[in-house]
Amino acid sequence: MMRRAARLAPLCVVAFLAACASPPSHFYTLSSVPAPATAPAPAPATLSVNVGPVSIPAIVDLPQIVVSTGPNQVAIDEFNRWASPLANNISRVVAEDLVVMLGTPRVSLFQQSLNVDAAYRVAIEVQTFESAPGDAASLNAVWIVRRAKDGRSHTGRTTVREPTGDKSFDALAAAHSRALARLSQDVADAIRALDRAAP
Repeated sequence: MMRRAARLAPLCVVAFLAACASPPSHFYTLSSVPAPATAPAPAPATLSVNVGPVSIPAIVDLPQIVVSTGPNQVAIDEFNRWASPLANNISRVVAEDLVVMLGTPRVSLFQQSLNVDAAYRVAIEVQTFESAPGDAASLNAVWIVRRAKDGRSHTGRTTVREPTGDKSFDALAAAHSRALARLSQDVADAIRALDRAAP
């Protein structure tokens, strides 16, 4: 009897540890728009852009994805996380989107830039970044595009609600990426307008 109990003890410990093991974490990233099959018209040789700084609300400035569960309630999902700091993720995606939308490779990131003499600078203040799996990804951001040589600027606001399609976090990240593409398009349009109006 004692021998049998001694043999069963390690099995019980293994079963207990397996029951207590945490589920694995999943990591997500935002993505830029794909390059079109036909390239856009080349940008003027002088068109260069520096993206940043990008600020985000403190409530979502976490590795974990913050999920909206009600009008005044959120949950921090410990097992679904952003693969990099969210503000960095957003600035990278906007920069990549602008490369495609403006047809120029000369788009760099704030504080990581060798292109300190960029013709245009873009600052973005994200005021709302809401995640509701199975419902929508919502973005509300104020941005400003400033022309370096004369300080002329254009300020705008982009408000987007992108349906997720299903309850997965993959679908949620894809919806946030589409929302950022809308913001990037608004910024690209402002840069083109300022560039056309340049003396």
